[in-house]
Amino acid sequence: MQYDWILFDADETLFSFDAFAGLQAMFKTLGVNFTEQDFAEYQTVNKPLWVKYQNGEISAKQLQEDRFLLWAERLDIAPTELNRRFLDAMADVCEPLEGVRETLPLLAQHAKLGIITNGFVQLQQIRLEKTGLQEFFDLVVISEQVGFAKPDVAIFDHALNKMGHPDKARVLMIGDNADSDILGGINAGIDTGWLNVDGKVKPEGIEPTFTATSWADIRTQLLD
Repeated sequence: MQYDWILFDADETLFSFDAFAGLQAMFKTLGVNFTEQDFAEYQTVNKPLWVKYQNGEISAKQLQEDRFLLWAERLDIAPTELNRRFLDAMADVCEPLEGVRETLPLLAQHAKLGIITNGFVQLQQIRLEKTGLQEFFDLVVISEQVGFAKPDVAIFDHALNKMGHPDKARVLMIGDNADSDILGGINAGIDTGWLNVDGKVKPEGIEPTFTATSWADIRTQLLD
């Protein structure tokens, strides 16, 4: 194994993230039948907010509240409360991706494992506990706590500092989002593995060290 540390993104890298299922479950508790059309409307607000968050233009708090402003008005419930309920629901519907449970113990025999996520504290901690995966991770860095989001090199600097400044040549970042995970890793001067399950087109100018199409592929690339 050529790496001492392997860092992972969380959503759609370690865990499935079915936001529609989470929102449906959350709104059902409020007596609302949340439709695909409602989800499309939600995403027109949510997606640009994530881009702003990754670009450092808004805070985690703004993102979490602003995406629920329309529904907060409709239901006369504070956006913070809707967000809290949503993250609770997501903790119930998120499952590790296929191959994660089998591969993490094998990787942990050869390297220390960490998480760098642009997600939120409430969801990450519950999810790691519920899935029993927390035992494999020596480090969890959450953008909401740090104040910087990937691809900002500052979140990687924070992680490397907590890791005791290992040799960057022996650190790998694996993630599904080329614009945040891979670009962030490149900015930080570490190797990157792009988990591209859906056959996305690679953004111009972003060159991962390797590309994997599944967790079985990650296992092969790193352990065979």
